[in-house]
Order: sequence, then C-alpha cells, then structure tokens
Amino acid sequence: MPHSPNFTSARSLSAAIIIAFLSLTVVGQTVSAGRPSSEPTVADYPYGKDSERQKFDFWKADSAEPTPVVLLIHGGGWNRGDKSGYRGEAVQVFLDRGISVAAINYRYITQAMEQGVDPPVKACVEDAARALQTIRYKSKEWGIDGSRVGATGTSAGACTSLWLAFHSDLANPTATDPISRESTRIACAAVSGAQTSLDPQELREWIPNAEYGGHAFGFWKEGRSRPEEFELLIENREQKLPLIKEYSPIELVSSDDPPIYLDYPNQKSPPTLGQREEDPTHSAVYGVMLKAKLDAAGVETVLNYPGHEDGCYESFRHFLIEKLTTD
Repeated sequence: MPHSPNFTSARSLSAAIIIAFLSLTVVGQTVSAGRPSSEPTVADYPYGKDSERQKFDFWKADSAEPTPVVLLIHGGGWNRGDKSGYRGEAVQVFLDRGISVAAINYRYITQAMEQGVDPPVKACVEDAARALQTIRYKSKEWGIDGSRVGATGTSAGACTSLWLAFHSDLANPTATDPISRESTRIACAAVSGAQTSLDPQELREWIPNAEYGGHAFGFWKEGRSRPEEFELLIENREQKLPLIKEYSPIELVSSDDPPIYLDYPNQKSPPTLGQREEDPTHSAVYGVMLKAKLDAAGVETVLNYPGHEDGCYESFRHFLIEKLTTD
C-alpha cells in the first residue's frame, strides 16, 4: 500500500536522577525541565474532545537540538490499562539517550461502542494517530524532530503501534484543522506480544485455540467471554471482512514500511503453525507470520523470542534507540 508522508524523511539509574534541561513554556504555564522521569514535563495534554482519555504525558529530553520521540502505547486488550503505567525505566532509558517520550491514553472498546464507532477498534488506533499528529504539531514549541518518531507497546498497544507503522498516511493536507494536516507515519516500531492479524479464520489456521479479536469489531457485551466474542466474529466474518482487513496490521504491509522489531518474551515452546499455544493471544506465531510477509516486501524485521534470540540488539528499546539516533 503506498504511503505519502508529509514530513522530512529520514534503565533508569535512579528515580532521583535529575535530567537538566531548559525550562519549557507549555499551555500558558512555565514548567521546569530537569525533573525525574516519573514526573512528565507536560501531563495530561488533551489531543481530542471525544473522551477524557484522549490525553498524553510528555517528557522532554535534554538537548539543544530537536529530539526524536518515542510514542508509548499501553496494552490491556483495548479495554483497560493506562499511560500512568509508563514511568521510571520505561521512560528514563530513552531520556538518557536524548530521546523525548510521550505516553498516550486512548478510548477503550467499551467507550467506542457507547459512542457508536464502527468498528470500535477504530477509536483506539485512530486516537493514537491523532495523538501522534498533535505531538508533531507541537514540534517547534517542544523541540521535537517530527521526522524521527518511533512507537512501542505491548499486546493491544503493540498491535496499534504496528497499525501506525503500516497504514497509509492519515494526514489531510487540505484540512482546516492544522493538526489533521500532520503525518501519522512513523520511522520505526518495536513491540512486545503483538497481535498482527484480527482475521478469525486466519488466526484459527495459525493458532487453533486463538480467541482474541471479537471485541474489536463490536461483539463485546457485559458477561460475554472472549471465546464467545471470537465465535461471533467467525459467524459474521464475511460481513466484517473489509473492516478486519483495515485493522489487521499484516494486511497493510508494503515495501516502504519502516524497520520493525517483534518481541514475544512469553513464548514457552517453538512457535509452530497450526499448533495450540499456551498463550494464544501473545504467541510468537503472530510474529513468524508477519515477519514472513515483511521479509517478502523487503522490510527490515527482527523477530525475538526465547530460543530465538536476536543477536544484534539488546532489547526492543535498544532497537528504537539505534533507529532514532543513527543517521
């Protein structure tokens, strides 16, 4: 799928360590930079008006030059979790290397269903895209290099990160809203436990006990189990197929996609296509199948899981650091 970006291409030592950098004036308020990573430079910055969850926290790295940014997208099945889980090492490891950080919240599936969003997962992933556009819009004020933005997350946050990495640019250059004109493309993504497809038929071929994804397409209901949601998605697959393809990262792969790091630390046995998995929602089979497609497209991809350790990068974090700081 062709992309049309509109921007120029391209562990924590202690909670008490102070990162010394200049004060920033944000939202009409002077905030002192050089604080521990547990306290954002800018907290709860709103990027939307549809939900109280449309906010992010931002940490400015110490640099006289515009900095790269890592976007942290929390997991929790798109129905729980919070940006407040990103503190300490998760932030400091990037700040120590001159990379700023933004941790976002987004609407849950349940909230999207209440608002009539179809499919509900659209609200989750497009909220992440809007947060990214807002951060790019603030680039000059916050000292950001908008061409060097990476994304990371676990589980559902990982799936969202990959969706951003592969999806065509959502920028609307003719929009009256200047934020909507900003690019949603990213320079790299490094994720953990990512779901790479939401197609129930495909997933059952890959992992016979797969059961994740029905809620993303509107089959969540109070008291309904995840396997029941999945079966409803199977029953309604033909009707939902265009949406399934739109929100499954593997369906969006193209040759101009950015470098990708896929980590599956919970894998207990070699991932085998067509074999039941101990943790089917975070199985490395997802990564095996995505890597095959990315390899065929010529996209740099690293796949890491126990017994198949990557020898080039210490972790997915170090992958992000290298890709965002190496010219």
